[in-house]
Amino acid sequence: MAEAYGICRIVPPPSWSPPCPLKDKNAWKCAKFSTRIQKVDLLQNREPMRKKRHRKRKRRTQFSSRPRRRVRTEDLESNAASDSEEKFGFQSGSDFTLEDFQKFSDEFKESYFKINDTREGSVIESVEGKRLLPSVEDIEGEYWRIVEKPEDEVEVYYGADLETGTFRSGFPKESSLSTDTVIDQYVTSGWNLNNLPRLPGSVLRFEECDISGVVVPWLYVGMCFSSFCWHVEDHHLYSLNYLHWGDPKVWYGVPASHASALEDAMRKHLPDLFEEQPDLLHELVTQLSPSVLKSEGVPVYRAVQHSGEFVLTFPRAYHSGFNCGFNCAEAVNVAPVDWLQHGQNAVELYSAQHRKTSLSHDKLLFSAAQEAVRALLDLSVLKKENSENLRWRSVCGKDGMLTKAVKTRVQLEEKRIENLSEVTCFRKMEKDFDLKIERECFSCFFDLHLSAACCSCSLEQFACLEHANFICSCEPKNRFVLLRYTMEELNMLVKALEESMDCVELWVSKEIGLVPLTSNNVDTMILAQVRDGDGINFPEKMEIPSTSSHVIENPGYSVHSPQNTRNGDKPESPSLDADSKIGQKCHTDMSLDDSSDDHRIRSREAFNSCKNEIVDAGGIRESKGMQQMNLDLDAKREQDVIQLGSDCGSTVSNVASDNGFPLKSSNMGCCVAPVGTKLLGVDLFSSPPSGVPETSSLKTETMDFLFNGICQVSPDSVQKLSFHVDPIKFGSVVYGKLWCNKEAIFPQGFKSCVKFFNVCNPMIKSNYVSEILDAGLLGPMFKVTLEDHPYQSFTNVSPEKCWEMVLQRLNQEIETQRSSGKQGLPSLLPCINGLEMFGFLSPSIVHAIEALDPHHQCIEYWKNKMLSTSGDSLAAREHPVEMRHGEGAKARSSDRQQQFFI
Repeated sequence: MAEAYGICRIVPPPSWSPPCPLKDKNAWKCAKFSTRIQKVDLLQNREPMRKKRHRKRKRRTQFSSRPRRRVRTEDLESNAASDSEEKFGFQSGSDFTLEDFQKFSDEFKESYFKINDTREGSVIESVEGKRLLPSVEDIEGEYWRIVEKPEDEVEVYYGADLETGTFRSGFPKESSLSTDTVIDQYVTSGWNLNNLPRLPGSVLRFEECDISGVVVPWLYVGMCFSSFCWHVEDHHLYSLNYLHWGDPKVWYGVPASHASALEDAMRKHLPDLFEEQPDLLHELVTQLSPSVLKSEGVPVYRAVQHSGEFVLTFPRAYHSGFNCGFNCAEAVNVAPVDWLQHGQNAVELYSAQHRKTSLSHDKLLFSAAQEAVRALLDLSVLKKENSENLRWRSVCGKDGMLTKAVKTRVQLEEKRIENLSEVTCFRKMEKDFDLKIERECFSCFFDLHLSAACCSCSLEQFACLEHANFICSCEPKNRFVLLRYTMEELNMLVKALEESMDCVELWVSKEIGLVPLTSNNVDTMILAQVRDGDGINFPEKMEIPSTSSHVIENPGYSVHSPQNTRNGDKPESPSLDADSKIGQKCHTDMSLDDSSDDHRIRSREAFNSCKNEIVDAGGIRESKGMQQMNLDLDAKREQDVIQLGSDCGSTVSNVASDNGFPLKSSNMGCCVAPVGTKLLGVDLFSSPPSGVPETSSLKTETMDFLFNGICQVSPDSVQKLSFHVDPIKFGSVVYGKLWCNKEAIFPQGFKSCVKFFNVCNPMIKSNYVSEILDAGLLGPMFKVTLEDHPYQSFTNVSPEKCWEMVLQRLNQEIETQRSSGKQGLPSLLPCINGLEMFGFLSPSIVHAIEALDPHHQCIEYWKNKMLSTSGDSLAAREHPVEMRHGEGAKARSSDRQQQFFI
């Protein structure tokens, strides 16, 4: 509804009162910020730089802290317009502290309207000789009089686009956390603009860089008449502006449906300025009166923002405005899924205008698509209907917003590939092609995340597909095109988003590096997985449904059309090992949430049979004292919970919801809000429920190990770290080659929980849920999910790789926070044992899983265990003293050896 107006004012409840760190004494009195000089009388009525006329100077010198004469026309060179220092609107002003700027602003406002009081027809009336402060309407009328029909020079300062990473944010941040829970709730609130861009539901969370002004908020310190001129947000993003304190801010908005009409009206009324500077609207230095726009049929809507209120702007909605006095605001961008179509239009427009981009639209689009496909897999395999997965499913399907956005982009890419030369050679793009370096077209600056044209004559210069033929003058045979995905893979992704489950499983397997998707027919595609360590063998050549003469090349991953295959041989295809097929599932399901009496009896019998003497995977016998396991299969199922909180973690008080379910309390801090509090579909107060109990009635023995020498922590915090792996569900055994290895059996549906360093906040430990999914023909999929933030999940074909991915993400976060100056962080952790973190090395879990396979049908596992046991028996015969008497005998033997050498 609000989108039809372009802007929307949001008024929080009275209870919303976040503390502002900018009012701290140190920030208020000491921290300085830069300003720009704004010549208000020239925002609309000015000559081009080369024709700049001389104006009388009357009023400005009375209000400026550092009076300066303006540069006169005769002082300029003929090419002044091209000189960035002479460009209108970018002249630097004085540096101020907030305290000094408030004094300056108040003096200006009082002096200006005091003078106006003496005029005939004064806008300010006096009551009993006392002058009243000007109202918003008084200031607004005077502002547009200055802009439209200036009589005097009015020059003000504006502290605009101040980087909160350098200056500071007006919202409390984690570094300013205190023991006050009232403050803590604002630190992690979704309405805190430091958190908003990367909340669940915003695709900006897939942006890895902290782009200032987009992902990291900007601060704006204004005074009376300081202005923000007509503009749209970069990439046509949504923006949210919060007024921390001070006098009101007046906004004007034009909906996206009339954006072109506004541009036409401005070109019509300011032809000389646009002739000199065609991209004038990108500079944010030009106003045009709403009355003029209305006369051209452009609807303009107005909003007055007061302290403590938000203003939301919509994609490609032009907006402008001014400040009524000293105030401080903060703004940032956000990108819900419905923005994607607007973002696509923006990058196409930027390409046509040869304008640089601020972010990679394709990277955000395809990252969102991949996350959505993973959510669809979770829903179909795990039946895990949490809010995060359901949110993604709501934008999928044939008519889903995300599906449509991806399909539109794929069709555009296909059309551009078809327009390439018939002799074009294609190569597979490396995954890290644009990881560290932004790749853009040399001509139009189009982002090259999806595809890039190149020539062997200059391997560091790239072009988009539209400008592939203009990259150089070399022969076409020297050029090639890099593709991140083949057209077959892109069409596969579209089908996956349309909820074709076969395509969902195949796409996920491709993304984790299991198989390449490059066959002619997806339905008849033959899959192979070679488990030699973690290595995966790809076929050397496979056909793709591209233009017949197109060739895709890449060492170790080559795709050729049939006529270019050597000696006419057909491409080799991997075969499916019969042993890898899904076998009959074991009937024993030791899920902890199974409440049937029969199940409990069978489970107890299985555990009782292992109580007296237990042999672990290595064949070492344990004493009874090492197997104490608190098994309570009669534990009640925990009721479903609704977990509230922001993307960055939240603390919510325990309150009863209308349906009688408790509202779950997590560890981090956030204000309580009713379920469904959203902005643009983004849950500002709600994080998805994990569906995993916080505590389990089944506890294993503690895994105590020292990271010192294995995974180092900082010197001031080196200590023995204790990790408890708690089984949540044992699942059921599946008999097949992929469902076990020499070290462990992998039951389908297995779940466990362990505390480890939080990848979002390494200063704390949080619960991670490790689980095994059934991926059909692909066998088991291993997944690790951060319980507080389910969107932080890691999926792979092995438990070791899963936890390696967790460790890599953790180390990246540690490096990022360390570079920002944060103290007390753990050192980088070089390694982790994935099997141990899943619980597969925990004796009690091992024996519980072994009890699921009483007939030893997981052949590889039991065969290796038998060999290990035989080896231990042989060692016992060769060294009877050590094996018979255990470690004590070894110690005594060692003592005797030491005495002998002494």
